[in-house]
Amino acid sequence: MVYDHELLDALQSLGSVVWQGLVYRHMFANYPPLLENRRGARWNPPDVPAIYTSLERQTVLAEAAHHIELQPLRPRAVRTVYTMRASLSAVLDLRDPDILARVGLQLQSLADTDWSRCQLVGGAAEFLGHDGLLIPSARAQGTNLVIFPNRCDPEEELEIIEKESISE
Repeated sequence: MVYDHELLDALQSLGSVVWQGLVYRHMFANYPPLLENRRGARWNPPDVPAIYTSLERQTVLAEAAHHIELQPLRPRAVRTVYTMRASLSAVLDLRDPDILARVGLQLQSLADTDWSRCQLVGGAAEFLGHDGLLIPSARAQGTNLVIFPNRCDPEEELEIIEKESISE
């Protein structure tokens, strides 16, 4: 994919941070927690694999609840929340509304059904070599961490600490 020079310049001007801490991942049907999204979602175009996590347990559950609500039939598969220790070396922090605006996004656009601008930002960040994005959740008062496995080794950067089966 070809990215706009203004977007690339804006992302490069932000600099990146080393990020370490606990993250949470919700999975259905015994899928492994390091399974990458390769089809595309809000922050990754189809050609950019991503692993979606949250910094707070309640945020990952709110994100999961939103996806469940979108299904025509409620999923009956086993649900698991994984707690993992993450250690990434080049994360872009987009949590500040002013920084979001610099890359052409507004807080309210994070809940839109049109993912095109978010996908451009995520794809461009991965293209520039960043291994993750810290972004505000549109579903809860929390933060999501999108990890780009093409830029890191998830088996080295993510350590599973706990596995919790949940039901609702």
